[in-house]
Amino acid sequence: MKQRSKKNALAVIKLAEKLPNNRVGWTFTDQIIRSSTSVAANYRAACRAKSDKDFISKMETVVEEADETLFWLEMIDESEILNEKEAIIYITKETNELLSIFVASVKTVKNRLNSNKNP
Repeated sequence: MKQRSKKNALAVIKLAEKLPNNRVGWTFTDQIIRSSTSVAANYRAACRAKSDKDFISKMETVVEEADETLFWLEMIDESEILNEKEAIIYITKETNELLSIFVASVKTVKNRLNSNKNP
């Protein structure tokens, strides 16, 4: 998952490099690069969590950033500022898959914590 989330961030960076050199392009570039690289960086941090609660906290940040990346992909697509439909579809699909995995991981750990509280 570390490699997969990093690969996704790199795909976003390559897409962002194609955005126009204007105010809207700069805004989209800045925001989507920040959120997508945050997914990868924070996932790495979650892998080094000190406890289940720390893992959940870090993974919830990962989930938020992945969802934000999806938002910026939608903005790029719907604004029609970039003619890269295939790349946008591919990155959106991969980001959605990653998001689903991250959400499932959080749920699994939360369920384990809750089952340990109620023996």
